[in-house]
Amino acid sequence: MRKRTPLLVAAGAALALGSSVPLADAAPAAKAPAAKAPADFVALRSVDPSIVQDMRYATKVNFTGRRIDGYRDPLCILTRPAAEALHRAQERLLPQGYALKVYDCYRPQRAVDHFSRWAKDLGDERMKAEFYPRVAKDRLFADGYIAEKSGHSRGSTVDLTVVRRDPQAAAGPPVRPAGPCYAPQDERRPDDSVDMGTGFDCFDTLAHTDDPRIQGVQRTNRQLLKGTLAAEGFVNLPEEWWHFTYKPEAYPDTYFDFPVAYRSVCGN
Repeated sequence: MRKRTPLLVAAGAALALGSSVPLADAAPAAKAPAAKAPADFVALRSVDPSIVQDMRYATKVNFTGRRIDGYRDPLCILTRPAAEALHRAQERLLPQGYALKVYDCYRPQRAVDHFSRWAKDLGDERMKAEFYPRVAKDRLFADGYIAEKSGHSRGSTVDLTVVRRDPQAAAGPPVRPAGPCYAPQDERRPDDSVDMGTGFDCFDTLAHTDDPRIQGVQRTNRQLLKGTLAAEGFVNLPEEWWHFTYKPEAYPDTYFDFPVAYRSVCGN
């Protein structure tokens, strides 16, 4: 979940209750968050329905253990150029017997705010044993795992993995308790991803894409994902093997807050 972007804190003046400032001079009321995406945002399924969608923040299966604010539907939304680039990457993988699976795409600012509130609540560690067993929760901001702004909110960043097209492999292992995110694959939370050495959203240095401790098949799988996406214009965040941003970004300086919902991109 770490997004190493500078922290941008919006500042605004608030009119105190009982203020004698004339109404005409008062600051205008804040606008409600936009309910719909700009026209050039699309549902990924409208561009490539073959890409698997496992939208973790629309469920409780994530590092907070709760459904995240702003995720009303289990849907991947992206700017059209990013979605079309993912489609091209998928076309590279399919003949090799693999497919892409997305965990997160566009992320509203209200979801990023939810992550920040959770990180500051040091008493809530229900998911620590799985997602951040070796990191103290009071270090999540300082170590860069949580930030107050995320590139996902600009619409061209995606978290994803590679799965095999073999139906038997895609079925995944039997249900079992989730071990630490960096444990061997058969001890981690069941997932049909190829073995990447850690699970998704693992707050650990082993999740660094080129960590030298990751070798063999796990390293090969990471390089398959990275190389396939790089060929279509995606840049990897070195601290997260699953995190990629399509360049050039359509909205490099805009952080959107419309909800992840079918109605946000109706008609797509």
